[in-house]
Amino acid sequence: MPDTSIRALRAFRAAFPLTLPVMAGFLFLGVSYGVLMHSIGLGAGWTFLTSWLVFAGSMQYIAITLFVASFNPLYALAVTFMVNARHVFYGVSMLGRLDKAGKFKPYVIFAMCDETFSILCTADIPDHVDSGWFMFFVAFLNRWYWITGSLLGAILGSLIAFNTKGLDFSLTALFAVIFLSQWLKGGNRRSAITGVACSALCLAIFGPDGFILPAMALILGVFILFSNKPAGGEGR
Repeated sequence: MPDTSIRALRAFRAAFPLTLPVMAGFLFLGVSYGVLMHSIGLGAGWTFLTSWLVFAGSMQYIAITLFVASFNPLYALAVTFMVNARHVFYGVSMLGRLDKAGKFKPYVIFAMCDETFSILCTADIPDHVDSGWFMFFVAFLNRWYWITGSLLGAILGSLIAFNTKGLDFSLTALFAVIFLSQWLKGGNRRSAITGVACSALCLAIFGPDGFILPAMALILGVFILFSNKPAGGEGR
């Protein structure tokens, strides 16, 4: 077996078990997303394209409402930026580690999501495993779990009648579980406290229908003003 194949196989064996919890969550969330897409008249083709090209679970859920609303590209751009602004912070914190991805660096950057970031930040890559191949497989597997789940949901939505009430809450539930998991692990909780405090303040000022964008903007501003993490750091 060629050396490249051996390194790839070793990396896959090391990466795959770490992605199994993500697979369980992404398949369910993806199916929910696919069913919701079908419920607004967008079938498997559109669902596959959005998951393959966009690959932003929370924004894809939000985009469902944008698809059926009046055309407003500036609003869609602003919402997308605010919802995905967190990528700026963990992207910066991953700069040093991403250098280990080698030729796979562009793909790992493109396929980065919250769950992939968490795995890559906490995983101890064995010495005999190629870090580039390992990071590639973590990103690749997580991305295709989501794509597969969403496509399956769109297909099931066309075959079975679903009551979609409450399905849009599944992503909120996932983020709540991730937040609690990170909180219970201890460590530096400053970012979590900042997020909760900024959200509560904006909720009190703007109300439940208009607090999300101001809260995201405030959180972004606080992190920019008070972050002291070096750009080349590898921690969270």
